[in-house]
Amino acid sequence: MIKMVVEVWKKPGMTDEQFRERWLVEHGNLVKKHAKAMGFLRYIQSHKIPSPDIEEFARGRGWKPAPDGITEVWWESKEAMEAALSSPEGQAASKLFQEDEEQFCDSPKLSAFLATEETIFDFVAA
Repeated sequence: MIKMVVEVWKKPGMTDEQFRERWLVEHGNLVKKHAKAMGFLRYIQSHKIPSPDIEEFARGRGWKPAPDGITEVWWESKEAMEAALSSPEGQAASKLFQEDEEQFCDSPKLSAFLATEETIFDFVAA
């Protein structure tokens, strides 16, 4: 399994509530509708919870401000991802996602990377 992790930033002028609703409901449904064309096996949105304690902790370490959330998308393999993204259906779905994201995301601030998960410990799974 391989996943893409995306830092998501809300469009300037949107409230946290507007952003959350737009991303979770409208964009979430759009992604679900086109998931097979994109070869997605799993799609997770993580929405930031305001926390003065964590913000102060991050500032104390010299970290940059956190995004408004992250998206994680899983494929079976890098080859499966490449095949889906290069297919006509995948390209059409990707274009729809981009057009939709431009309505609620601060697109120039978004970033993404591919990752594999390496579990160091998992007390929950025990």
